[in-house]
Amino acid sequence: MHRLLAATEAIDWLTEQVGQWLKWLVLFSSLISAGNALVRYTLHTSSNAWLEIQWYMFGAMFLLGAGYALKYEEHVRVDAFFSRMSPRTQAWVDVVGGILFLMPTALIIGWLAIPMVRNSFHINEMSSDAGGLLRWPIKLMIPLGFGLLALQGVAEIIKKLAVARGLREPGKAYERPVQ
Repeated sequence: MHRLLAATEAIDWLTEQVGQWLKWLVLFSSLISAGNALVRYTLHTSSNAWLEIQWYMFGAMFLLGAGYALKYEEHVRVDAFFSRMSPRTQAWVDVVGGILFLMPTALIIGWLAIPMVRNSFHINEMSSDAGGLLRWPIKLMIPLGFGLLALQGVAEIIKKLAVARGLREPGKAYERPVQ
């Protein structure tokens, strides 16, 4: 188990690097949006490429950032019963949920997206809008994003299993709120 926990540190490091890089996309997307609006309303001109690059950046932030959100337990959680469970029970719920729901979903979506990306790349698919961008780069974010999510999912399952077995202290999700 200790070797597996050491491997989770490498996965967490990768996820952290991706998350830190994605923060820059927020800034770039905002600057492009502001610049595009400024040009559109002052010079009365615009390009679909500027709109599409904003959509691409948002898609990349969302898809590639899912593993980062999972690492920090910032994903959506239905807390009606979970918050009343003991930390070890919460960890078991996370382990079972990760194995039965997260991993199959992430792996299936990531795997099924690969032929779509490959086809888009081979036909050099372009946006149907005038002045639009290539489509394969944003389609590539689907298998990459779900691959990163699955990788972080493996790390989280290992860490939660260690908590459930009493080998590791519980983290953020298991902390009781101050009352």
